[in-house]
Amino acid sequence: MEDHTATSIDARPAPALRRYVGSYVGFDLRGFPAGVHRGPPGRVLTAVISLSDPLEMAAGVDDGSPVTRFDSVAGGLMCRSVAIHHDGHQQGVQVSLTPLGARALYGMPAAALAHRLVPLDELLGTLGVELVERLRAATTWAARFTVLDQLLLRAVRRGGDRLPRMRPEVAEAWRRLVAARGRVQVGAVAADLGWSRRHLTERFRGEVGLAPKTFARVLRFEQAHELATAHDPLPWAAVATVSGYADQAHLVREWREFTGRPPTAWRRGEVLPGAG
Repeated sequence: MEDHTATSIDARPAPALRRYVGSYVGFDLRGFPAGVHRGPPGRVLTAVISLSDPLEMAAGVDDGSPVTRFDSVAGGLMCRSVAIHHDGHQQGVQVSLTPLGARALYGMPAAALAHRLVPLDELLGTLGVELVERLRAATTWAARFTVLDQLLLRAVRRGGDRLPRMRPEVAEAWRRLVAARGRVQVGAVAADLGWSRRHLTERFRGEVGLAPKTFARVLRFEQAHELATAHDPLPWAAVATVSGYADQAHLVREWREFTGRPPTAWRRGEVLPGAG
C-alpha cells in the first residue's frame, strides 16, 4: 500500500458551549486506498465541515440510501453506520453535539434529525455558509477551532430563551444512560424519575430520536467500537465482556446490525483505521 498519513487534532469548545458541544476534531487523511468508510453510530449528533472536496455520504451502508454531496453536513442520532465515500483523502472538522445542542444551535429537538443527513446551511442559514468560508480561509487548527467557538456562540445567542427546553426528566435519563454506557435498566430509570417506562420511552424518543433501549444498545456498541479501534485492540471476546454483552455471539449480532458486517469482516474492510 502507498504511504499514508493521518492527522487528528482534538479540541474542547469554549466553556459557554460545553453543555451543547462535546468536542471538535480536525482531521487530515491522505494516501489511503479509496473506498467507503462506515461512520459508526454513537451518543452524539455530528456535524462535519469539509476543508477540501465535498463529502459524499449516505445515511446507510449497502441499503440503497442515496449518496449526496455536502460541503458541510449535520446528522442526527443513528442506529446504523453512515457511508462515507472517499478517494483516500479527507480533510475537515467534525463537531459533536449533545441533544441539548440541537435545540441551542439548530432550534429543533434532536429527534427532528434522527436517521438523517442535512446540509448544515439548511439549519444555520447564512451562519452556516460563513462557517464554511471562514474555516477554509483559516490556516491553522487553532484558528479553525476559534472560528467554531465564535460562530457557534453566535448561533446559541441568537436562539436565546425563545426555544422550548428539553424536559429535565429526559435530560436526566440521557445523562444516566450515558454515564452507565448503556448498562442500566430503562424501567429502573423511569421509576426513579416517577414516570412509567412507556411514558419515558415516548418522551425520550420524541426529544432524542431513539427509544432509550435502542440508545442503550448504541452506547454499548460505541464502547465496543472504541475498544476495537484502539492502538492495541483487545481480542473480540474481551471487547464483548468489557462492553457489557452477554457473550461474543451477542457482540457479533449487534455489530452486524450497526455496521452491516460482522466484526472481523468489518476490520478487514475498513480503509480508514481508527476513523470515527
